[in-house]
Amino acid sequence: MAKKNVNEMSFLDHLEELRWHLIRCVVAVIIAATVAFLLKGFIFEVLIFGPSKPDFLTYDILCKASQLLGFESFCNTEFDFEVQSRTMAGQFSAHIWTSITFGFITAFPYIIYELWKFISPAMHANERKYSRGFIVVSSLLFFIGVLFGYYIICPLSINFLGTYSVADRVHNDFDLNSYIGLIRASVLASGLIFELPIIIYFLTKVGIVTPEILKTYRKYALVVVLILAAIITPPDVASQVIVAIPIIILYQISIYISKIVLRNQKRREKENS
Repeated sequence: MAKKNVNEMSFLDHLEELRWHLIRCVVAVIIAATVAFLLKGFIFEVLIFGPSKPDFLTYDILCKASQLLGFESFCNTEFDFEVQSRTMAGQFSAHIWTSITFGFITAFPYIIYELWKFISPAMHANERKYSRGFIVVSSLLFFIGVLFGYYIICPLSINFLGTYSVADRVHNDFDLNSYIGLIRASVLASGLIFELPIIIYFLTKVGIVTPEILKTYRKYALVVVLILAAIITPPDVASQVIVAIPIIILYQISIYISKIVLRNQKRREKENS
């Protein structure tokens, strides 16, 4: 049976098409999560608990950078805390959900591919031509964000929270799910935040956002960025500045992307007129 043209498909046909795309995405995540589940030693010992080790790459770089600036707030990496599991199924549950998180991160390019397959039939031929790099660019931005979250936000958070104490008699014993939740939230939040240029691209395509709007609300966006940086990082000014800088850069890049999209739209309108 021949596949229906997108213009001939009813609302229920679109829902059925979307359902199969979502099923394939879930299957891809499950397959990647299964591989991550089997690599338990590498996932936990090397990746999950990597930022809690004094010899983690980021600490050495931040320590040297802070010394050049005349302070040593990032040089204390002697973590005196334990990670414990206080429930019967705590470790198994952490293993399952960590595997699913890694499955989603690993399968992200395929998820974007399925999303692209769903929306591309509704686009014009020229739009599909100019948007062929969507999968590569969005995946690249997501992975850069994930790496930023893992190598910058996670060490900053662990360095601050792992050494913070209100009294000498209080010892830090963190719950396993709390520790992993910090890693997961930092990595996924950064990955999604780095998708800002892609989001602006599509909002500009549908006419919701323009460069003028982005410029007008830039000062408000700066406040939002600082608030966001304060939420996903510990209450340390240096950490918040480190996180806020790339987000501000992404916002500025988004303005240029919005300009390019509008310029290309106007050029195509002239060519068709």
